[in-house]
Amino acid sequence: MNESKISVRYAKALFELGKEKKLIDTVIKDIQLIDEVCKNIADFWLMVESPVVKTSQKRASVKQIFEDRINEMTLNFLDLVVKNRREIYLKDIARNFLALCRKDQGILSATLTSASAMEESSKKNLSQLLSKSFDSKIDLEEVVDKDIIGGFVLRIEDQQLDASVSTQLNQIKRELLSNQLK
Repeated sequence: MNESKISVRYAKALFELGKEKKLIDTVIKDIQLIDEVCKNIADFWLMVESPVVKTSQKRASVKQIFEDRINEMTLNFLDLVVKNRREIYLKDIARNFLALCRKDQGILSATLTSASAMEESSKKNLSQLLSKSFDSKIDLEEVVDKDIIGGFVLRIEDQQLDASVSTQLNQIKRELLSNQLK
């Protein structure tokens, strides 16, 4: 089965269950915590990825780590994922689940990539401007990437505006090379 289909199915199942039990806000916090643990604690992710560690040991470890930190329903879901040997998809399940929640709440995901960090006031103004333009709430994430030299790249859902200096330089280079070949 396709990896993305697996993670989407599990994410949809958890989303529907959370909505049905009216615990969606709690589940969102739980999934954010699980996602942070998966991304930031290397030893945990090594255990999850390891084919040597038995499923029973993984289930016990997951239960011990999250038992007092997340809702029982989310813990049972997590146990089911590990029991079905789908723990390798935890990061993707979390990403898909959070995307479903944002879509349900009418929140668009935006990523602003720039060569240096933006001031908070500028970030707030940009978020408000985007919110008005798209008639939706905006979840703005900032990424600093020195490779773009200057300018910015703004990505909102599946749309992208690339106003970076590096892209403009590459475009000029392509034009010069194509004119040289003629």
